[in-house]
Amino acid sequence: MAIVATLTVKPDGTMDGMLTTLNVTAPITIIRNARKMKENDPDWRVLSRKNSFELGAGWDRESQSTGAEYTSLSLSAPEFGTIYANIANAPGDDPTKKVAIWNPPA
Repeated sequence: MAIVATLTVKPDGTMDGMLTTLNVTAPITIIRNARKMKENDPDWRVLSRKNSFELGAGWDRESQSTGAEYTSLSLSAPEFGTIYANIANAPGDDPTKKVAIWNPPA
């Protein structure tokens, strides 16, 4: 499991952090999708904090095996192609710290 982003949850629920791969280090923000109109529309938008470029989207999901809630991300840019990741709690006890864990397609 590779961590591709470290995130901090802000009081309004948005998440700020750094997307980090072998080739890219970029500040990102993950915000609620205010334009969601259909059930399958993304729940979240992933934006570059540097230039507001939209890098991807996220969907709130529920684990079939445990029932735990999580967010699934799909990120895409010419510099790295497409990355799939899941947001999880970061190690430690701080509920405001999250990580995006790479989830390669099977």
